[in-house]
Parts: sequence; C-alpha cells; structure tokens
Amino acid sequence: MNAQDKTLDQYQQFMKINAAAHLFRSARELGVLTELREGQRTLTQLCEKLSLKRGATKLVLDALVASSIIEKYEEDYALSRVAHLLCQYDEDLGDATWNRLVGHLQEAGKPDVDEPDVDELAYLNSLAATQWVHTPAAMQAAEMLDLGGEDGSQGLKILDLGCGSAVWSAAMAHRDPESTVTAVDQPAALKAAQSTADSIGLGDRFQAVEADPVEAELGDAEFDLVLIAQRIGCLGPSEGQKLLSKAIGALKFGGKLVVIDLFRGPNKPDMSECVEALKLELGTQHGSMRTLETIQAELAELGLENVQVTFMPDSRVNMGMAVANRPSEQA
Repeated sequence: MNAQDKTLDQYQQFMKINAAAHLFRSARELGVLTELREGQRTLTQLCEKLSLKRGATKLVLDALVASSIIEKYEEDYALSRVAHLLCQYDEDLGDATWNRLVGHLQEAGKPDVDEPDVDELAYLNSLAATQWVHTPAAMQAAEMLDLGGEDGSQGLKILDLGCGSAVWSAAMAHRDPESTVTAVDQPAALKAAQSTADSIGLGDRFQAVEADPVEAELGDAEFDLVLIAQRIGCLGPSEGQKLLSKAIGALKFGGKLVVIDLFRGPNKPDMSECVEALKLELGTQHGSMRTLETIQAELAELGLENVQVTFMPDSRVNMGMAVANRPSEQA
C-alpha cells in the first residue's frame, strides 16, 4: 500500500468512526434502542411506534446492522449481544465523561486544585460495573500465578483490597477451589462483587467487607495473597503508597502481593492506551497510568522481594501484573 492509499484509508476510517458514533446516539435519542431492548421489532412496528419516516429509518437500521449495534432476522430487528451488555455506566458510550474533556483542558493554572465535578466514587463504580470485560485476562492472571495447580499454591487465604466486581479474585478462587476470598470495597462495588461470587458458586468461601480500601482496618500478617486490582492507578502517589503499605501489612511473611492495573506500554501508545489514560485523568483527582518499571521500583522500595512484572497478553487495554513477596522473616 502506497502513502496515498494509506491516507485515503485513514480518511475513510475517520469518517466511518464518526458516523457510527452519531448513528448510535441518534438511535438512542429516537428511542430505537429502547424499543429493541424490550424485544424484536419490524421496520413497520418501529416507525409506527416512534413516528419515524420509513425510508430514512430503513437506511439507519441498515447502518446499525453494519455497525454490529443491531442484528436482522428476516423482517425483525434486534439488539446485538454487545449492545445488550451496555449498562447504565456505558450506554452513552462514555459521553458523560468525554463531554467534560474540553472544560478540563481549559482549567489552566490550577494543577494542584481538586476539581469539584470529579466524582471518583462514580468512576470506581463504573469500573466495577464494567469489569466483566477483563474476565479473560483475569483467568490468565490466575493461570500465570499457578493458583490451584499441582506445583502451585492451594487453599490460599486471599484478600481483594478494592475489589470492584471481584472479577480478578473470583478467577483466582475458581482456579483454586480450596481458597477463600475476603473482598473490601464500597457498597456499590460489593454488590457487584457478591453477584460475581454467586455466579460461580463461591458460597461461604467469599466474604464482603464494606470499607474504603485505603482506610480499612485489617488484621496483621493474615493473608497468603493480597490483590490490588485496578485501584493503584486511580490514586495519587501518597494514597497509593498508603494502600500498598496496608496490603503488605496484611500479608503473611512470605506471602504474595499481586498488583494488577493499566500500565504504559514500552512502545508508542496505541489508541486503547491513550483512551484509558484520559479516562483516568477525567475520572480521578490524582490518578495516572504508571509504567511497569515504576510499580516494580515502588514495591522494591517498600521492602518486598522477588518483584516481577509482566503484561497480560489476553488484556485488550494494557493490563499488567506485578508480583512480589513479603520477606519470610520480619526485619
């Protein structure tokens, strides 16, 4: 492909991306998506119910089918599987977040002032509600840690500190059927976490503790494995250090700390990395996307041993994992 062809392809791609976004918003505004969420509808039914022009509506529906937002079965239209998965936090495709971007950039000269319109709890609740998208990476993380394997650890007492929907710790408990999970987070996240635990039958192996993870009161040297997933990046340096110190204090001597989060890649950032970094910028007061080298150095400075870091190939958004051990004997 020569340079001219590449430029033309990029131009067409930009136009299609923008058109697809507008089509989705128009369908939502007109009530088409709401109707299809209730069940299959024909073109005639949609036009009569919503008072729409038949010819133009047919063109829009064709484009929505081509965009995989809806599907067509003979004369009936239905929401696609992926569209059904959109919840209250992402049914607008992130508009509530991105509509704040211009104002955020224009707030020059006040880098150290907390923005009053940043609702960090809402951001964390959104993470919990949509964390299911990381299920393949969570299963891979449990496999990489060799939990429940013949040569790996079994029957672990796991602490999920800032659990979200507990997708990551649930995958660990699923792989190690003798393990138990104590999940610590705020009420909305714990509701999602309990649902995750119930869906895979963890039963009394799962315990929910309502508390701010940074301020939670935990037993000393109580857990074999402490997990901090998708939380360090949401915090500033001081709060992040506080959370890590709390996690280390809850670890048994020789126990394992696992930090899973979004991390900067080693190469030029792709669109997924850029989008996730901006979402952190807009959704938190002091959060940012670290590098794996940064978290590796932080854990070593906190006195942990055998610090290892890696990206997870099954992640679609630069999820990485840092693993380290608390020294076997207290210094």
